[in-house]
Amino acid sequence: MAHHHPANLVNLGTVDYREALALQRSLADAVGRGAIPDTVLLLEHPPTITLGRRTEQGEVHVPEGADVEVVEVDRGGKSTYHAPGQLVCYPILDLARHGQDVKRYCRDLEEALIRTMAAFELTATRIEGLTGVWLESPPRKIASIGIHLTRWISTHGYALNVDLDPSPFTDWITACGLGGYRFTSMATELERPLSVDQVRPAAALAFADVFELSFEEMTEPGSLSEPGSRVPREAAAVQLMNLVQDRSQVPRSAAASTTSRAVAALASGARAGRAAHPGRR
Repeated sequence: MAHHHPANLVNLGTVDYREALALQRSLADAVGRGAIPDTVLLLEHPPTITLGRRTEQGEVHVPEGADVEVVEVDRGGKSTYHAPGQLVCYPILDLARHGQDVKRYCRDLEEALIRTMAAFELTATRIEGLTGVWLESPPRKIASIGIHLTRWISTHGYALNVDLDPSPFTDWITACGLGGYRFTSMATELERPLSVDQVRPAAALAFADVFELSFEEMTEPGSLSEPGSRVPREAAAVQLMNLVQDRSQVPRSAAASTTSRAVAALASGARAGRAAHPGRR
């Protein structure tokens, strides 16, 4: 029987993209120092377009007045779209424990997605030459993958369309640089409503199986945020970093330092977001 590594699983509710990015970076620092075990975040975002490092000119064509934030990020890949009704998974993993193989890591993320959808009797697959996870035929993209590695510590991850309007993937951007392809959701394919809350347990189980992790849920569902609510940046950082430090053999002084950095990073990210988009809250 394969050995399963201990890991933290955190359900965050709906979190501003910049705030979640700052939190990932703080957690990645702690994982990289060995202060906490691998930590996986499951969450949703308000309407947000993210531009990966390979985004090309002309790929973004958001209509004037659209209620969406646009953020440049350090992950691989091109542009994609996030919104409520999409399950986002950010694994903060030390890949020294998972093979130190970038291609294998991406394939494993795809496998976790394929197994998640199989739990709902949807047959998802990979398509040679195309990124992400798809349904056939005709090809319809249902999940996107984009990662970033620093000293073999992962950030970013995947986004699975559970139940959302897919039109911004084509109307507002040429998502993932893919012109002429359709985007879909689990609810569309199942022809019934489906919530992220319903999909999350299957996603956690599939991820744990593929990556050979033994998850500890760090909070009871909803204790960091009620479903559909926005997570206050300082409260989320303090609660989450306190929780991970309480489960780790870390001196109190180091724990306090890590928590302070998390709060500062989130506050800085929020200020930057407001400066770039005055009028957005």
